[in-house]
Amino acid sequence: MKSPLPLFVLLIAAFAVASPARADEVSLAVAANFTAPMQKIAVEFEKETGHKVLASYGSTGKFYAQIKNGAPFEILLAADDETPARLVKENAAVAGSQFTYAIGKLVLWSARPGFVDGAGEILKNGTFDHLALANPKLAPYGAAAVEAMQALGVYDRLQPRLVIAENIAQAQQFVSSGNASLGFLALSQVLKDGKIEGSAWMVPARLYQTIRQDAVILERGKGKPAAAAMLKYLKGDKAQAVIKSCGYEL
Repeated sequence: MKSPLPLFVLLIAAFAVASPARADEVSLAVAANFTAPMQKIAVEFEKETGHKVLASYGSTGKFYAQIKNGAPFEILLAADDETPARLVKENAAVAGSQFTYAIGKLVLWSARPGFVDGAGEILKNGTFDHLALANPKLAPYGAAAVEAMQALGVYDRLQPRLVIAENIAQAQQFVSSGNASLGFLALSQVLKDGKIEGSAWMVPARLYQTIRQDAVILERGKGKPAAAAMLKYLKGDKAQAVIKSCGYEL
């Protein structure tokens, strides 16, 4: 007669059957405008999946350069759709994983109540000293701001007053601190509990190309359960509710 298995062996086997898949980490490169919603989403994602989120926030252009130089990101949440597509084409991201997680809205904002009028006429009458925007060469919201000013015919006149930030988060800091009277930002940055603090003009969508923000799994995230789980979560109802509440369209 065979001797029974030791108790510790049975306990290990039972634990293996009962335990969920091993929790892991997922490293994200996130466009700076999406900081607030991503922070909320990450908390719930970690609670539901057990995976840990390691997120870095910055300009899409800089992230592209870092990814090409071997930065250990597994997912890119870009501020445009062109950068993810480019990474797929260059075999630096997984084909078929790209999707639009948000559509951004451009806003002209000042921390001072009543300073920015509801029609954006302040850009034409010039009653301000400095205007902040993210670097248009690196940040899609900065490029959209330039498009809007060009469409309004004020870009050339306003160029001497422009303060170029490294990314859109820094542009907000310039305006919040008073180093710039106003600035072009993402609506998500100035929307608090459904209301805009300070004063703002919602830039009409016809004045700039649609800011379609796409996510993609990078080569380092290929086959990683945590990366796949994050993209799936972003497409779910809970994440989309957070994204909408922060001023984005889907």
